[in-house]
Amino acid sequence: MRSSEIRPIDFCNVTVVYTHPGLGDSIRINVWLPLEETEWSGRFLGQGGGGWCAGNEGALAAGVSIGFASANTDSGHTFFGDFGFRSLNSSEWGLISPGNVNLHLLQNFGYRSLDEMTQISKAITEHYYDKTITRAYWNGCSTGGRQGLVLAQRYPKLYDGILAAAPAINWVTFLVTEHYAHVKMHELNYVPPPCEFNAITAAAVQACDKLDGIEDNIISAPDLCNFQASSVIGKKFTCGKEQRKISKNAAEIAQAVWTGPIRKGKPIWYGLNPEVQLMGYEPLFTGLANTKCDKTNKNCKSAPFPISADYLKTWLIKDQTYDITTIDEAGFDQLLKISRQEYHSLIDSADPDLHEFKDSGGKLLTWHGLTDQLIPPGGTKDYYERVKAEVPDIDSFFRHFEAPGVAHCFGGRGAMPILAMNSLVHWVEGGVAPEFLDGQSLPMPGAPMESFRNFTRPICRYPKHAVYKGGDVMFAGSFRCEEDFGGLDQGGRDEL
Repeated sequence: MRSSEIRPIDFCNVTVVYTHPGLGDSIRINVWLPLEETEWSGRFLGQGGGGWCAGNEGALAAGVSIGFASANTDSGHTFFGDFGFRSLNSSEWGLISPGNVNLHLLQNFGYRSLDEMTQISKAITEHYYDKTITRAYWNGCSTGGRQGLVLAQRYPKLYDGILAAAPAINWVTFLVTEHYAHVKMHELNYVPPPCEFNAITAAAVQACDKLDGIEDNIISAPDLCNFQASSVIGKKFTCGKEQRKISKNAAEIAQAVWTGPIRKGKPIWYGLNPEVQLMGYEPLFTGLANTKCDKTNKNCKSAPFPISADYLKTWLIKDQTYDITTIDEAGFDQLLKISRQEYHSLIDSADPDLHEFKDSGGKLLTWHGLTDQLIPPGGTKDYYERVKAEVPDIDSFFRHFEAPGVAHCFGGRGAMPILAMNSLVHWVEGGVAPEFLDGQSLPMPGAPMESFRNFTRPICRYPKHAVYKGGDVMFAGSFRCEEDFGGLDQGGRDEL
């Protein structure tokens, strides 16, 4: 948006704090209402959170600026630090004492507060305008995406349309498997420097970039990418001022991130795609194989992803002092078992039975970046396929999209589906089901602008892909949504 288009937002801010008698919690709901009735579209928007944070008040600005009455909940975590701290840490509210967790606040975070926030906020909205809400929508990514799917699964009549991006469903599994690279580092007694991982990733991109028919430093066909990290063992790379060789151990760790943990010859959960930055994108999000080294890129130490580390220490080990970098393969398997046994019903959020949501007329739109460095896009695709097997005529109410080159919720080299909410509104209110989402590349926060490539691309409805048909590769009109890349070899990586 150009500065000449920026205008102040006038809104009424209603804050509600309530408790469940006898439980001692304090839950805050934020409701932002366009000040004048003439500025209200008649729509309500529930806004999701991120990480361990159920909702950030500032995230309501986007919705209210376009005429939505917007609301979110903190699920009882307001008073445990700022947004950044609350996103990465649950220990302040989750661990009552060593060995004793707060299951009630986890229940609030998992699902209960979403129902309460929506019903209270809708009542406030209708009272303020003295009019009935015409349509209700949900918007969220990561935890916000998980919350959206919780609403479709548990409270199917609350929302007409749900946009759930990179949803953090399968919580009890992926938050444990996010730590697996560090289990391998401990097992191999080797912690690679970031430059070594970057060299392996660069080799993977070079090998698989062309599989979609164009060279753009994006692996748009990850299922066709059979690159093995072992193929570059011994290859020279530059690390600071030194020339080094890719080690067998670093290749094994990278491959483990790509495949996911293997048990009895099969992956127990999905891995990440080979294009993913294993170090992540600091300061936004670190990656799943993050390491910290000295100025010479030596003496490296394992640096697990904070949300996964917090989950292991707070909810599984129930001891914040535990050194999780010492977890071995057997310990990892035991923690995964504990996670599934103790918390599946509270927070996993991957029930494929969406019959009631469909029958209520709801529409569900999910998208996932294929370069997501935190949550495997395979888990979202798996959920879509399970819903498809459970509920007839899935295309009438649920559509999924995969965004090549896009990292977790935003960032990366790919084109972002920046108008996905518009597509959802058109589907709900106009009956126009989207075949693709409009994708636009965006500058990566903190990256030099000279490295930015401004392009558009269609983000196709799964299982289709954007296939180049000739013309300017920077223009979306040069691509068509098709089910394969022009007859290229369809042999892909192993599936679960």
